[in-house]
Amino acid sequence: MALINLTLQGKGGVGKSFVASLLAQHYLKRDTPVHCYDTDPVNQTFAGYKAFPVETIRLGERPDEINPRYFDALIEQIMTGPEDGVVVIDNGASTFLPLLGYMVEAQALQMLADAGHEVRLHTVLTGGQALNDTMQGLHQVLQSVPDIPVVVWLNEYFGRIERKNASGEVESFEHSGLYKKNKNRIHALVRLPEVRKETFGHDIEQMMRARLTFDEAGKHADFPLMSRQRLMMTWRSIGASMEQAVL
Repeated sequence: MALINLTLQGKGGVGKSFVASLLAQHYLKRDTPVHCYDTDPVNQTFAGYKAFPVETIRLGERPDEINPRYFDALIEQIMTGPEDGVVVIDNGASTFLPLLGYMVEAQALQMLADAGHEVRLHTVLTGGQALNDTMQGLHQVLQSVPDIPVVVWLNEYFGRIERKNASGEVESFEHSGLYKKNKNRIHALVRLPEVRKETFGHDIEQMMRARLTFDEAGKHADFPLMSRQRLMMTWRSIGASMEQAVL
């Protein structure tokens, strides 16, 4: 049956669409059939990639709401579609809470699991000022959907994912109370390592703006030789982390 991956995070601009693109690249590299959907009503970044067969799905009439019938149609499309391969669904921050609430109310994810599909939720933690917001988003996902495994992506682009505990000691996410309490729920941790902003970071930003995969950017004339080298190094590093996570 299909493996269904859904990105969920209430904080915008933390790399959800980048994660969706990494998942698609990861599975396509293995010649696995991939079915991609972009449900972000504000920034349809995932749909901008030409390398993936991304279908844009409208969830509501306004950016901050969902029409349950639209989401029902997506679930039915998955249920009646190909029984093998991988599904990647990228969801926007503006519909995070209403979509999460409706999925819980309608037991949509459990229905997919009961039909034999494997369902995984993917959420992003990022360092810097958005750490608390993304930790709260992860907490909401873990609380709301207790029976579905969660993959946590540690995005260190804005800094290390660590904060002070009650004793004033700096601790990583792996030593936090949230992780320890929910360790059995977390399917895997995938680390997007901190990179030098003026070189590796610049290359990744340029690649993302152009909606290119790592392989495409590595062959693109707009990227100088050393930029292509750095991007391939980054892709190997991320790919190794994804392999270890058994995605």
